[in-house]
Amino acid sequence: MVVMWMVGYLKFMKPTHLMGLSSVRNEQSKIALAKNSDSTCHALSAGKVTRRSLLHFLLFSSISQQVYPVHSAPMQATKEAEVIRTQKLTSGVRIQDIVEGEGPEAREGSLVEVNYVCRRSNGYFVHSTVDQFGGENAPVILPLDEKRIIKGLKEVLVGMKVGGKRRALIPPSAGYVNENLKPIPEEFGPRRSLLSHANEPLIFEVQLLKVL
Repeated sequence: MVVMWMVGYLKFMKPTHLMGLSSVRNEQSKIALAKNSDSTCHALSAGKVTRRSLLHFLLFSSISQQVYPVHSAPMQATKEAEVIRTQKLTSGVRIQDIVEGEGPEAREGSLVEVNYVCRRSNGYFVHSTVDQFGGENAPVILPLDEKRIIKGLKEVLVGMKVGGKRRALIPPSAGYVNENLKPIPEEFGPRRSLLSHANEPLIFEVQLLKVL
């Protein structure tokens, strides 16, 4: 019934009315298309802004992690070795005992095998018997004789027990006063580097491995 009524209504409508209806529909279609275009453009603009904002955020985050790594990942604090005792000798050498040691004791004139790391007083690396990257080591054998070894290191080693570790600040007057004194690298580059710092205090970290 409703369909038949609609058909009859359209038959009796004048052509101008149909044209008007068509025009209205066309106008409505245009308006809808315009709205859709606006919505699409707005969505695209929003998408561009979103992507730009996202890229900006990611870039900023990446830079922040490089410049301020503490904010991106917590760093583990390096634990300082506990000092058992500290002593200052008349020669000006300052010694810190880190590990006591339980083996035989090194005495004046002993022949000992040690590992060591030598640094400047500001912490700058100079030389070591331990590979700082691979962990490999090449211990040296030293005579505890003041004429063959720097005085300060002899004073550090005398009284140590095997397995013991000490850190010492050695002044120039108890250090490399003679270029032939041990310990000194055999390679030209490391040897030259060490001797270039002979006139300043040096820090030695020593581990006594054996008393021969």
